[in-house]
Amino acid sequence: MMRKLMLLSLLGFMVACGGDDTPPAPQGALLVFPEENSECTTGSNVNETLSQVTFRWNASKNTDNYTLSVVNLETNVPQNISTATTSASLSIAKGTPFAWSVTSRNSKSDQVAISETWLFYNAGAQTTYAPFPAQLVSPASGSTVQKDIANEVLLEWSGADVDNDIDTFEIFFSDVNPPTTSLGTTNTTTMEMSASVQSSTVYYWKVITTDLEGNTSDSGIFEFKVF
Repeated sequence: MMRKLMLLSLLGFMVACGGDDTPPAPQGALLVFPEENSECTTGSNVNETLSQVTFRWNASKNTDNYTLSVVNLETNVPQNISTATTSASLSIAKGTPFAWSVTSRNSKSDQVAISETWLFYNAGAQTTYAPFPAQLVSPASGSTVQKDIANEVLLEWSGADVDNDIDTFEIFFSDVNPPTTSLGTTNTTTMEMSASVQSSTVYYWKVITTDLEGNTSDSGIFEFKVF
């Protein structure tokens, strides 16, 4: 009996001192440049339509590789590049809105960490810019949601503009794609609106942003299903 107790105690000690062999997960990088909701004017000219922009971010812990993702918000086409450093250069369209983010990776871990997503305009010949396309927040595209007691679902989005002159957001919503029914407009102090829904139905929605000069941008279409 004494021998069994000693053996159990020894095994317990070995487990306690064995440590955690799980590799540390990477942390998200902090973005530096191009700045959020800004006009990027420092790109090197490539040709009439392209300029080369150098993206920079701060090093993140437990990371040995970064993937820079830059998305053209007019076409939704991404450009990706991997690097072990904290900067990377890409040739991107002039006079065009972009979103960018950085994914941190550790070769010893299956986990990844994604930074915030920042929007910017790559400078072109224009002196005024359309608003950034509204970023649809909730419901997430492809999700299934529960309606509230009033048989409504809350639509939420965010908007930004280099010129800081957004006038209205117009919300289009329907059970056909593309959505053609306008739920109305809001100003920059309100970025949410309730929509009446029915169960077991798929809905489509988008937001058109208009600035004081009449420039517009289209968020693109999200869809969701109601329980």
